[in-house]
Amino acid sequence: MKRILSTLALCLAVAGAMNAQELTNFAFFGGQKPIVSPEIQNDSVTFRLKADYATVVKLSGSWMPNPWGGTIDMTRGENNVWSVKIPLPAPEIYTYNFVVDGVAVNDPQNVLVQRDGTRYLPMLTVPGERTENYGEAHQHGTVSHPWYDSKILGMSRRLTVYTPYGYENNPKKKYPVLYLLHGAGGDEEAWSSMGRAAQILDNLIEKGLAEPMIVVMPNGNPGQAAARTLNIPEKPFDWRDPAMRDSYVKSLCTEIVPFIEKNFRAIAKPASRAIAGLSMGGGHTISASILYPEMFDYICPLSAAGSATPEQIATLKKAGVKLYFLACGNTDFLFQGAEEMHAKLNEQGLEHEYFVSDGGHVWANWRLYLNTFARKLFK
Repeated sequence: MKRILSTLALCLAVAGAMNAQELTNFAFFGGQKPIVSPEIQNDSVTFRLKADYATVVKLSGSWMPNPWGGTIDMTRGENNVWSVKIPLPAPEIYTYNFVVDGVAVNDPQNVLVQRDGTRYLPMLTVPGERTENYGEAHQHGTVSHPWYDSKILGMSRRLTVYTPYGYENNPKKKYPVLYLLHGAGGDEEAWSSMGRAAQILDNLIEKGLAEPMIVVMPNGNPGQAAARTLNIPEKPFDWRDPAMRDSYVKSLCTEIVPFIEKNFRAIAKPASRAIAGLSMGGGHTISASILYPEMFDYICPLSAAGSATPEQIATLKKAGVKLYFLACGNTDFLFQGAEEMHAKLNEQGLEHEYFVSDGGHVWANWRLYLNTFARKLFK
């Protein structure tokens, strides 16, 4: 009995020590002041990190002129808490991290993170008109992750599906569907994590600015069954194999769309289908509209890595499109392609909206585009 009690006491002591180490940055012990990071104060924001043995600590953020390599030095203060105070960036959602003696470190005080491929980065949300629909609404839709079987790609694959507030309570109501596609390096969680798709739709629908809709976010990597966080082995995929050309787009249109219309209360009509995508997903959007010109009445290529021939655009025009929303940033490396696509659409007389924003190939633009074109769908 004594041995059991001694063992239990030892386990509790070890657990307590581990807990104390884990909570060091929260400063619950020793009467230290809590560490707050990031802390917005009027027109400034302060970042803090407790790093006892560091010699150099820097801050790196996506608002910086060089977000991929630029840094700001932080200063060591009392109790080895490093800090830096900077002017508050313009309203937007940013990501950041610390660089401690050359090693990238996330902010242990910040529970708000985004996953960008294989990286998790803390978030800084600066409030303002630009970001007013990026936070939580009062009425929330539901985000689920159903699986569908793909004969074309030879595997069961995972989707992210948003259903609007009230979907569960009205079993007779049917909804239009937006198929929302991610870019290279993303997966079926990209739009819900970095794109804030659920929050944007919740806010727009609650305010009466957008029609209640289902949003389907597939995984656009044909060799993946799901996001890599599920640790499912990937299937080799040869992009050069002619037999595999457009295989994902074909799966999207002939497998995913029927799956959604069978398993969700979706209106199965072109006038109730929209497709949009960024970068690689913008290319998939254009390809889907070309291969299946009568499937979607709303087509929105965003910073698209793709184009169409005059003949293909003419076919699309003949099919009838209610909205063609083409968008790109004016410093995006794909901006020239967007300009050329805009000119082709004009030449063929396909009525469209051309939305040019400031900035480049970044989520700040893609969130803006969703917040803009979602209001125009299914009207």
